[in-house]
Amino acid sequence: MMRRKFLVLFFLLCLSMLPAGLSSASVAPVERVITPAGIEVWYVREPNIPVISVSIGFRGGTALDPAEKPGLANFALGLLNEGAGDMDALTFQQAIVNRAIQLSGDASRDLITVSLQTLSRHRDEAFRLLGLALGDAHFASEPVERVRRQILNTLADEEHNPHTIAARDWFSDVFADHPYSRRANGTKEAVRMITPEDLKVWAKERFARDNLIVGASGDVTSEEIARLVDIALAGLPARAVSLAVPEAVFPESGATQVVRLPLMQSIVVFGLPGIKRGDPDFYAAYVMNYVLGGGGFTSRLYQEVREKRGLAYSVYSYLAPLERASLYMGGVATRNDRVAETLDIIRAEIARLAVQNISADELSMAKQYLTGAFPLRFDTGRKVARVLVQMQFENLGMDYLMRRNDYIEAVTLKDTLRVARRLLHPDRMRVIVVGDPEDLASDGL
Repeated sequence: MMRRKFLVLFFLLCLSMLPAGLSSASVAPVERVITPAGIEVWYVREPNIPVISVSIGFRGGTALDPAEKPGLANFALGLLNEGAGDMDALTFQQAIVNRAIQLSGDASRDLITVSLQTLSRHRDEAFRLLGLALGDAHFASEPVERVRRQILNTLADEEHNPHTIAARDWFSDVFADHPYSRRANGTKEAVRMITPEDLKVWAKERFARDNLIVGASGDVTSEEIARLVDIALAGLPARAVSLAVPEAVFPESGATQVVRLPLMQSIVVFGLPGIKRGDPDFYAAYVMNYVLGGGGFTSRLYQEVREKRGLAYSVYSYLAPLERASLYMGGVATRNDRVAETLDIIRAEIARLAVQNISADELSMAKQYLTGAFPLRFDTGRKVARVLVQMQFENLGMDYLMRRNDYIEAVTLKDTLRVARRLLHPDRMRVIVVGDPEDLASDGL
């Protein structure tokens, strides 16, 4: 216990030595800006750095990929820089590189995010290029085939990556035929089937004004950011094609599945039903999880699995709220002859916390870390822009950055015990093991 306290206190000391702007949640106020075209932007002005960062979220992520063509969103986003408007792929990329513009896209199960970062002096051209990429991408044959080959190579590599296999198979096991079971990168068969026309239709159906969320940070006025956002987004279609993802149901019973591969150690992914972001108990669960498995080398799982028994280099847990499901997940890698023992310890610690609760010292240290480390989540304009999108997507409110630490501080021991009893049911734990465990076999599947 003394070592755990020392490590946490050492980290807090390091936080206290950060620049004043990062030592507390003193980010500038969030402005709600409405552009002349009627697009809402949440904006944080940072006048001291001549850079503009913008993130654009489009509701509906990889879960909206067609069942027969998983990986469609990922494929389309891989072509953002591959020609648009009157520029072919090479000309478009040269325009970006010559101005040090960064343009990228990524997809989660629930959200497509397109991000732009540019020096302020290149802002008009940067936002013009962003608008072309979103509204007039070519999806020409040569770039499509090149990106297709890249994705197929990635999929081939994933077949030999035990971490990827474990996560992929865990979601397939838990969600079965639900859209959340679909693979973000798709399958080889599906990727080979996707056509340039599929990609064009996807972009027109998803990149629309009624479907977007915008967060931005930069050194320009709110009036200027409104003008720039309209350059990029005002020309998009008014409405996206409406597609709904049904609510997902976590299996009632626990189960373990072993994927046999000739590895020196086994990779384990485990999970339980979790808690949604808007639930009143979310912050209590967040603090409770820090103590159980979210606190790195200070967590109970780390102490029991790593420090006391040397069974793994790391073990962790985390809350994973989705729009149509809520998950409480974790993972560990351990020797093939110690997998069952490791899982027994994890289950025992989960069960123990639901009965004995965390201690007052653990609660205090969790609060100190979680509040002290929070500003590091938005120490760059790029991070601020992405956080502003997430705040809107999760309905956290414009004052979230100022109030979040208050929510953490308000958590009591009574709260953590209540949420532990609500969430921590090891008999419902779904487990995927990838490797060659000597003491474990699949069950319940």
